[in-house]
Amino acid sequence: MDRIDSGSRVIAAPPLTVYNALLDRESLEAWLPPEGMRGRIEHWDPRPGGGFRMTLTYLDAAGAPGKSSDATDVVEVGFADLVLAERVVQQAVFESEDPAFAGTMTMTWDLVATGDGTEVTVTATDVPSGIGQADHEAGIASSLANLASFVEAS
Repeated sequence: MDRIDSGSRVIAAPPLTVYNALLDRESLEAWLPPEGMRGRIEHWDPRPGGGFRMTLTYLDAAGAPGKSSDATDVVEVGFADLVLAERVVQQAVFESEDPAFAGTMTMTWDLVATGDGTEVTVTATDVPSGIGQADHEAGIASSLANLASFVEAS
């Protein structure tokens, strides 16, 4: 599990605004699910050592490649590191009986101020082998586009 998946995007908002969207429960539910999914956070503890549990549901369950069930991905996410307006490090574990989805994936969200706003770079390490790289990177890009739309509209 030494593969690295990533994506980045410049968002027309200051780093603190982006950071706050990463650490607000309702905001995260609104923008994090990639296209074709919706999300629900079941518990929320936004501090280092805290985390959240999220259920992602495919809008079209026909042929959906759910990790936890045919139509859902359930993920337990811990906050490993939080640096105000600079970085959020999450450790994600999917609920699945399939060993191809086992292990802890680390998602690092780096925020760098640019002249146009904030460059947000997402780096995923220790990605479980059952997650296809192209699909994962498309999901990251979709979440970044959702994040941009969310914070730029605020």
